[in-house]
Amino acid sequence: VTPSAPTRKAKLCAYCNISKAVVKRPKTAEAVCCECFFDAFETEVHNTIIHESLFRSGERVAIGASGGKDSTVLAYVLQLLNEKYKYGLDLVLLSIDEGIAGYRDDSLEAVQRHSQKFNLPLYILPYSELFGWSMDEVVAQEGRRANCTYCGVFRRQALDRGALTLKADKLVTGHNADDIAETVLLNFLRGDYPRLTRCTHASTQDDGDGGDDRSGSCGRPSEETAQSVSVKSLPRVKPFKWSYEKEIVLYAYFKKLDYFATECIYSPEAYRGHARAFLKDIEVVRPTAIVDIIVSGQHFAIHAKMEEAQTIRRQELQANQSREASSASAA
Repeated sequence: VTPSAPTRKAKLCAYCNISKAVVKRPKTAEAVCCECFFDAFETEVHNTIIHESLFRSGERVAIGASGGKDSTVLAYVLQLLNEKYKYGLDLVLLSIDEGIAGYRDDSLEAVQRHSQKFNLPLYILPYSELFGWSMDEVVAQEGRRANCTYCGVFRRQALDRGALTLKADKLVTGHNADDIAETVLLNFLRGDYPRLTRCTHASTQDDGDGGDDRSGSCGRPSEETAQSVSVKSLPRVKPFKWSYEKEIVLYAYFKKLDYFATECIYSPEAYRGHARAFLKDIEVVRPTAIVDIIVSGQHFAIHAKMEEAQTIRRQELQANQSREASSASAA
């Protein structure tokens, strides 16, 4: 009689040790069940919101919604946490239509479905209404070399104008940990120390320089271009600062959220793509590299604040010495 093969025991969740593990977290390599994964992901976002003091009760918050995985999960989780923890926020979806045929029109349909399903108000603002041209028209005239730069400047200004129209107090974006780590690398490669010192902040007051945009990466926008669309900026917050892109995808998959997965047809030309490819290669070898890079960027920010404080102190000492010298000579 041939002995039967031993039955392989199902691996249990590393958190609850009760349910069957169905997903391995990219961030920690822990095997967990669906419910524990959902809870861990949502709790980490909540902790970021509380630790960084991103919101105050009674605020009207505009969620930048593109229809992609990040903004779709952001809208869902923020609405869930708002109800669960009583943040007291008034949430509204804000979408920008850049006028990219075959891309943005399809993604906006996903945003509209999300708006209807979860009963969130939606406001769509097209480039053509704001600036008198679409991105397809800009690319047709200027070519593909710097289209992400133009779009990055226009999109930031469009989001600000839309949020102000909605009388929002803050603008929330779906920038995740991967995006922020890429921005740290990008600013390091550019030698852009000023942006490097502030690109890891979970809350920023955008100055229109493209420091936190995921697409404006082909080069720096000209002063003339930036000034031509200048508008008052609202505080921008990033609840997904510590959330890995892969975990956002897994969350959307297991929650069966409806999102648009196609990449922008112009993004392959972006310089950011090189930083993204480099980061993905490192992540394979060391999954914590994403968080490590963000932490390194934060140390740059701390060093910059210390230098600024020391400079102010030196100026005060010099001013005091000048006054004392003047008093001595007068006597």
